[in-house]
Amino acid sequence: MKKARLSLVAIAGATVFLWVVPPHVRGANPDSKQPTRQDAGTPATSGKGLASPIPTAEVQEPSGDLTLRQALVLAFEKNPDLATFPWELRSGDARIQQAGLRPNPELTVDLENFLGSGPLRRFDSLETTLSISQLVELGGKRAARIRQASSEKEVTRWDYEAKRADVAAEVAKTFVEVLTAQDRLALAEELARLAKEVLNSVAARVAAGKISPVEETKASVVWSISGIELERARRTIEAARKKLSATWGSSRPIVSRAVGRLDQVTPVPPAEDLFVRISGNPDIARWAAEIEQRRAVHAQDRAERIPNVTINVGIRRFRESEDSTFVAGATIPIPIFHRNQGKILESQYRISKAEWEREAAGNKILSAISDAYQALATGYTEATTLKSVILPGAQSAFEATSEGFRQGKFGYLEVLDAQRTLFETRGRYVDALGAYHKAVADTERLIGGELGESVKSIETKRGSTR
Repeated sequence: MKKARLSLVAIAGATVFLWVVPPHVRGANPDSKQPTRQDAGTPATSGKGLASPIPTAEVQEPSGDLTLRQALVLAFEKNPDLATFPWELRSGDARIQQAGLRPNPELTVDLENFLGSGPLRRFDSLETTLSISQLVELGGKRAARIRQASSEKEVTRWDYEAKRADVAAEVAKTFVEVLTAQDRLALAEELARLAKEVLNSVAARVAAGKISPVEETKASVVWSISGIELERARRTIEAARKKLSATWGSSRPIVSRAVGRLDQVTPVPPAEDLFVRISGNPDIARWAAEIEQRRAVHAQDRAERIPNVTINVGIRRFRESEDSTFVAGATIPIPIFHRNQGKILESQYRISKAEWEREAAGNKILSAISDAYQALATGYTEATTLKSVILPGAQSAFEATSEGFRQGKFGYLEVLDAQRTLFETRGRYVDALGAYHKAVADTERLIGGELGESVKSIETKRGSTR
């Protein structure tokens, strides 16, 4: 199994965190007025720790080796699911701007006492009134609208954060699939090479008359099957590359190889250490913004109880006497029947509903962490046991059987059985490593942070007791 130079564990912990993208890639201003298509999915970190879209230079897909960091940058830049959020965030800015606007004044022109009967049949007694009316909002309605629009944008930011975390976890797991497929391909190539060597050795012994020709037929069948497995491994790796490239919207991957190591694992922290960290999950953290948004709606509904006042001032012209006078007035609704009672109750109930939804979301995350932790612990135990106990035994048995076959002490069936055991064990080891690293990505997505932080805290605690 080939070994790459870069540790997957060293970078897999950053898959959920958005600050995996370097600052110089993130850019600066999240409120640019004219976004472009390539700007649409670019992440950045705002002052509150939330990701915001910003314009940056186009990220080019590498054509050779690909690291997990490069895959994440590509996905954050070009993922179609992320591309819609920048426009929604800018729409939120527009809603905030609109919420802060005051009502427009109204110009009114009144013409009275003309085209009537008697002395009023003409325009001699015409009265012309020119007035301006202004609606005055009372009860803090404008401030309530701004608060609501701002809280809606904050919810959108958290939804963007959650989607970025989903994309990061998906990229990490798909990257692991590519690494697993690469190791599987290397294993299939080694098996095909070994099967060919065994076939040549068996053929030589058949030619020397030491064993039956039937053994050569069996070895030829095994070599042919290894060729089929090799072709299957090549197709699997191609499918994994396409799946990975799809995370950044590419249908034809030009990446030749994923760079990383599956064979480095870290101890699994206690489950209790993970449960206390779910507050970092954006699916949980967003509910604080969601509840604030519903409270803002409630505050606006309460503000609507207080009626607005319309004030008008103007000037009136009497044509008959050619005199002028000022006029003024005010319109004040009387809140006897409609005091916005229904909407106030509705928004209050929606606040209570959001609090229960936050609790339900927390329980759902705890359940998911429990499942992910079981997969993580199982993958770690299986991988470490295979590496330290089972693989060395299978390797030793195969080497001893092969040497015995060359010396005529064992038949071909013993060699075939030892070979099959060895490669099945190595394949299971690769699968266990892949399952472990996928569980790492799932767990980090659920706790909203690096799994390594829990590992480091455990190591610190152990060190302090010595």
